[in-house]
Amino acid sequence: MSHHVIELKHVNYRYDQDQVLTDINLSIPRGSFLAVVGPNGSGKSTMLKLILGLLKARDGEVKLFDQPIHKFKAWEKIGYVSQKANAFNTGFPATVYEVVASGLTKKAGLFKRVERKFKAEIMDAIKAVDMQDFVYRNIGELSGGQQQRVFIARAIVSQPEVLILDEPTVGVDAKNVQTFYDMLEKLNIELGITLVLVTHDTGTVSNKITHVACLSNTLHFHGSAEDFEQVKDHELSAFYGHDVQTIHHDHSHGVH
Repeated sequence: MSHHVIELKHVNYRYDQDQVLTDINLSIPRGSFLAVVGPNGSGKSTMLKLILGLLKARDGEVKLFDQPIHKFKAWEKIGYVSQKANAFNTGFPATVYEVVASGLTKKAGLFKRVERKFKAEIMDAIKAVDMQDFVYRNIGELSGGQQQRVFIARAIVSQPEVLILDEPTVGVDAKNVQTFYDMLEKLNIELGITLVLVTHDTGTVSNKITHVACLSNTLHFHGSAEDFEQVKDHELSAFYGHDVQTIHHDHSHGVH
């Protein structure tokens, strides 16, 4: 059995005449915390859709847990929190508990009340994202960052092995970003969930990350976070098309 949970080999994708992804070769090790970074329009969301089976690669191969994606059926192994999670209707009358419980509809049966036997799983997911003090609070009463934690709990309540997060810190106050990453690190280390974090901002990537994939139409870098620290600022600026600074880890205080 491969120790990679997701593999892309020579993957290409185009929308009409617009080549979005070119010869993507990406392997995501089991238990890793990968940041996919790149400028807006670099193909990050397209690559996610290929991994999630929402789009089909024109060329190349996508494999999930050693299986070609067209044969893969165990989608419960992959959790996903979309970029639009924070566009949630704040007037929707549902508690934190109810939103998280809705992530079990496949397990418990669609439109059926979640059985009492699932209460432990629901509470475990809520505790994993540090939202246990808000269990019966209406989702609309929470801050953007708190709502995002609830949607992550909803994604992990079915105990996936991989969690994919598309721009998860959108709507999270700057002062709370570090505690948000602390929470993700806990999911990665304590629960053993492989994390794939998509972001366009290298400055938000902290010392929690184990691997980095730098994407802009093609992969400009794919390797360990330590090796990515050695990438020169001028090289990254050329890749982004404007001045940026590389990720520098502060191993005591996280992001700066």
